[in-house]
Amino acid sequence: MLYTVSKKVVSAVARTIYRPTVIGADKVPTTGPVILAPNHLAVLDSFIVPLVLPRPVAFLAKAEYFRGSGVKGSLTKWLFTAWGAIPVDRGKGRAAKESLEAAEKVLRAGGAFGIHPEGTRSPDGRLYRGRTGVARLALSTGAPVVPVALTGTDKLLPRGKRIPRLHPVTVRFGDPLDFSRYAGMDSSLPVLRSITDEIMYAIAELSEQEYVDRYQRPGAAAA
Repeated sequence: MLYTVSKKVVSAVARTIYRPTVIGADKVPTTGPVILAPNHLAVLDSFIVPLVLPRPVAFLAKAEYFRGSGVKGSLTKWLFTAWGAIPVDRGKGRAAKESLEAAEKVLRAGGAFGIHPEGTRSPDGRLYRGRTGVARLALSTGAPVVPVALTGTDKLLPRGKRIPRLHPVTVRFGDPLDFSRYAGMDSSLPVLRSITDEIMYAIAELSEQEYVDRYQRPGAAAA
């Protein structure tokens, strides 16, 4: 209920002010488990994708966003909670496993889950090599993967800024990718790499970003 009400209010305000261009939203299944895999340019990416779709979409978020104090901390916690974000302690050794378990829970319940394959925001607007968590998730749940390309979000909310600017934003959804042909092969690293690369190439085609075949350098902030 909280998600539905807050989403309607925020969506109406955001669409009126920022007028995002949405292409291919009809390609996203309206029911059943689905993984949304967008590129990652800004903190707002995890909010924009659910904003433009009619169904709820869960994303992972740093646990620090849920532990702030004061008015700002309370507002941040409320916003992430209302938006369906799942807190994850990324500093823990079990963080990756716990993240996948949380995502699997959403998908096995027939929900939509969003994951940024790059793992963290791009520092220069290029698209970096994807991590195989998205492939593991697709094989463990059988959910299709919809590649998503965000354009303009890094200009909407540049690094170091707290208030979004008025800047055009485009969200493009690609055709769902079915990896059922790899069922039972989730322990094969070459298969996981192949699936992840296929997803990243689909994102690159949609976003028209320059692709960098190496992982993003550690230390960059992530939503």
